Amino acid sequence: MTEAAVTLEDRGPVLLGLARAAIASALGRVGRADRSAPWLREKGACFVTLTQDGNLSGCVGSIEAHRSLLEDVTANARAAAFADPRFPPLGGEALERARIEVSLLSPTQQLHVCSEAEALQQIRPHLDGLVLQWGRHCGAFLPQVWEALPDPSDFLAHLKRKAGLPHDFWVNDLRLYRYCVTKWSEPETGQVEQ
Repeated sequence: MTEAAVTLEDRGPVLLGLARAAIASALGRVGRADRSAPWLREKGACFVTLTQDGNLSGCVGSIEAHRSLLEDVTANARAAAFADPRFPPLGGEALERARIEVSLLSPTQQLHVCSEAEALQQIRPHLDGLVLQWGRHCGAFLPQVWEALPDPSDFLAHLKRKAGLPHDFWVNDLRLYRYCVTKWSEPETGQVEQ
């Protein structure tokens, strides 16, 4: 398959394979994955999410592309498995039960808003991931969080709390950025779904 013929959908199995291989290798197991695709050398940003029995067990990622996609997915997979401070490190036997999801992020786009009401009008529920920044406070939600928080006001309030701010906080120099993702998951059946 030529590089021009590689579609976004074709990238999912490669990224999932790389994430699983990175975790397996860190556990001292053989982790084989296809690293040959030229598009893996391009800068990219992704999140790797791990679940066990339907429960979140790790999620780490990059908002901005600052290294090759190969490096990003590998580092984020290992960090999600072993360095997410919210969860204990993944043990060897847990890898077989772990379900991996890789979310490939679009570049961020700043929302130019002067009030929370304006922000709520511009946010696209179930489509936008959001990054909130104010001073040293920063929080990010993937679009998948809409499944748990479908109301835009709740979504934004929880994002503020994640950033270490009160739920009703708003100042004029608060910055909001949106992005979209293409995501792939390892379903229970062993097939990749998008």
